[in-house]
Amino acid sequence: MNAGVDPALMQALEQVLARMPDPAGRREAEALESELASVFGARHAVVVASGTSALHTAVVACGIGPGDEVLMPATTVIMTVEAVAATGATPVFVDSAPGGGGIDLKDLSAKRTRATRAILPVHLAGRTDGIHELAAYAQATGLRLIEDACQAQGSRTRGRQAGTIGHIGCFSLKDGKIISSGEGGYLLTDDPELAARAAAFRTHWHTPAPEAPAGSRLGLGLRLAEPLAAIARHQLAAFDDALARRRHQCRMLHELVDDTPGLVPNHPPDEQEPNGYSALWHLTLDRPRAFSARLAEQGVTNSVGTFGLRTAPEHPACRELGQNPCPNAARAVDRLLAVPFTARMDEEDLHQIAATIRREAAQWTS
Repeated sequence: MNAGVDPALMQALEQVLARMPDPAGRREAEALESELASVFGARHAVVVASGTSALHTAVVACGIGPGDEVLMPATTVIMTVEAVAATGATPVFVDSAPGGGGIDLKDLSAKRTRATRAILPVHLAGRTDGIHELAAYAQATGLRLIEDACQAQGSRTRGRQAGTIGHIGCFSLKDGKIISSGEGGYLLTDDPELAARAAAFRTHWHTPAPEAPAGSRLGLGLRLAEPLAAIARHQLAAFDDALARRRHQCRMLHELVDDTPGLVPNHPPDEQEPNGYSALWHLTLDRPRAFSARLAEQGVTNSVGTFGLRTAPEHPACRELGQNPCPNAARAVDRLLAVPFTARMDEEDLHQIAATIRREAAQWTS
């Protein structure tokens, strides 16, 4: 047995494996759904196979498909785009506000058409910029608001949990998230009809939903495996401690780095309480993308240098969508330094990361 694995988790997994195949069905997944709804203050939770599956399922549950359009920020990861495109709907990319603060409402309004059915904000790095303004706009225009909160477990804004402000919120349980099971995802909603449609779709429509009896529609097999549900339940029980640790890591790295020339800290507005998923800076250095790549070479994982984050219109896989660039978003992403954390990082690791950033910034400017 791995000495680093909690014995209680190993015991829980052994019990799950011993009863597979389980005649009682999805007891771990169902228990996880109940616990997620309770922890995050939602009426319903639906667990699925991945964060991308959660997004795909949410779009379908909202009745969106071929011929429809979904407005989303140009600053997003490719998985969000894939989830919408997989339904047959068209992702429409919206520029960032000129001074920051999330989606540019003027650009969003200009890109809304008769085919628009939903807005899909993406809470990258645990930030929820502009979500309340988007919620007001969605309500005024009759659009669905689907939150991509895959990086925002535990983030709050105006006292509300990320992923519970719109009609439905989508989360990931992939490795590196604050609650993780290696792979997996879930949706939160207060709407029983959306929850029923999501549950039906993720199980080949074997269960009924309003105006759609069992077997009346096509779905997919997007269920969360029972052993993964058991792992997620184990982590959820310690969520408050894990969340506090991430926030401590984020505060500490900012304290160690914020006075570095060429890096301007990107702190959240007072109404936000991010989960500490990533520390964020705006780079004023020359060739900022190259600097981020240099940090990645030196062992500092970051969104641009390590994972190649770029705006969706600039992504090679999105070229066939034929959409215009979003210049504000492109400039912001190019100058973004986002350093994510993991549960295994200790204070020595953070001091090493900070020392590397400071050293490389000093050498870059000289």
